[in-house]
Amino acid sequence: MRLNAPRIEPVDLDRLDADQRAALEPFFATEGGRVGGGRILNIFRTLAHAPKAMTAFLGWGNYILSKRSALTPRNRELVILRTGYNCRSGYEWTQHKRIGLDCGLTEDEIERIKAGPGAEGWSDLDRAMLRATDELTGNHCVSDASWAALAPLGDKGRMDLVMTVGQYTQVSMMLNSFGIQVEEGWTVDPDLKA
Repeated sequence: MRLNAPRIEPVDLDRLDADQRAALEPFFATEGGRVGGGRILNIFRTLAHAPKAMTAFLGWGNYILSKRSALTPRNRELVILRTGYNCRSGYEWTQHKRIGLDCGLTEDEIERIKAGPGAEGWSDLDRAMLRATDELTGNHCVSDASWAALAPLGDKGRMDLVMTVGQYTQVSMMLNSFGIQVEEGWTVDPDLKA
């Protein structure tokens, strides 16, 4: 977490204007009107201050998280977690750690993501995806060597990896800059606390 308090408070769900209500409508349609354990997550309640942008943002994000992406859910979460860690986004890490576990990452692998591609125990492809993620978040370009090592993903898989890292770099920048706080009851990894 970069900030200990929000710079932009999440919208009050009892005081939504028509545009905010329309942007949040997909969330009201599930689980008794709430998601995230009976509530609309702080990220979405904050983004609702810019409802038209939020709607566009959700469309792209839905592609990244869908089966239309060539990345397996496990590989997607590996690069999302590394991106969140590199961006020092406590919210992103906290949310996607749970998703990563559901997608086949182990607790040990998630802990090793912090150490990056040089940690022992990664497969060649895992190491290549982590290295490419580091290059994208650090230098904004995948090196020729990393691109070649990502060949098992195919061209579409390599494109989806770049787009996933780009999407979650953007998400992390918003979370960090807006000061979006984790949901009540969530625990932020000590390595990512403000």
